Amino acid sequence: MRGSDYAELRAFAAIVEHGSFARAAAQLGLSRSALSQTIRGLEERLGLRLLNRPPRSLAPTEAGARLLTGLLPALADLDAAVANVRALRDTPAGLLRINASRIAAIHRLAPLIGPFQAAYPDIALDIVAEDRLVDIVAERFDAGLRLGEMVERDMVAVKLGGELELIVVAAPAYLERFGAPETPRDLRHHRCINFRWPTDGSLYRWEFERGTEKLEVAVEGPLTVTEPEVAIRAVLDGVGIGYLFDLQIRPLVESGRMVRLLADWTPPFPGFTLFYPSRRQMPPPLRAFLDFVQRRQAMPSGGRTTG
Repeated sequence: MRGSDYAELRAFAAIVEHGSFARAAAQLGLSRSALSQTIRGLEERLGLRLLNRPPRSLAPTEAGARLLTGLLPALADLDAAVANVRALRDTPAGLLRINASRIAAIHRLAPLIGPFQAAYPDIALDIVAEDRLVDIVAERFDAGLRLGEMVERDMVAVKLGGELELIVVAAPAYLERFGAPETPRDLRHHRCINFRWPTDGSLYRWEFERGTEKLEVAVEGPLTVTEPEVAIRAVLDGVGIGYLFDLQIRPLVESGRMVRLLADWTPPFPGFTLFYPSRRQMPPPLRAFLDFVQRRQAMPSGGRTTG
């Protein structure tokens, strides 16, 4: 493959990844006009249109989608091969891109950044925190961090951190006014704060378990959110009952500003999973991060600073 062929294919993949000529050009260090000319040359050489351009949405055509399907794994292998050569240096170097849910990024990744950068100063981290589910291969991430139940089965998975708890909480002022539910079914008669999944727009049904009994409750109330921080403030202000991760609100419960409810119905469950695609050649920055995580988790305290 000629160097120009590789540059054209890399440019095409970058445009699809970013959905924009301007953003792809910025990443590649090219002008927009030069990038447009590169793609035009690739299309002319193949005799096929690869991209639908504005005013239609900028997206691959059928031919472009077929090319991209075969191209992404090949580019990943090429990147890994180059990274492995760079690994001959004394210390790993390069870019490590991780996609994580917001809560995982805040409570699991953020405490690791300082120690990891101190150990590997030549590795640059690019952490994208979002709650939509993404294809980490298609969007060129090295790894993802989600709840284990959300990880595709063809991924290599490594536990990151301990178990989690979702807990039911309310402010003392709310309980003085409306009383406390005695069972999960009583929540149907309370003012609850709903959470809307950003993935499909559906409302989360609160899940409970006690012994062998499991149930889901579709709650109702005056507020629906997609941002947990908004729900936390609403609970503190007595707006309603919330269902939140313990690691987000533990100090508020310990200080008495929130009261935990239905504790015997909300046992711990498996926590976050770091996952990545199985590759013949793992990029050295990812290998370094995995080794770092495993060393931290082998420490007597689990190497955790929070959660």
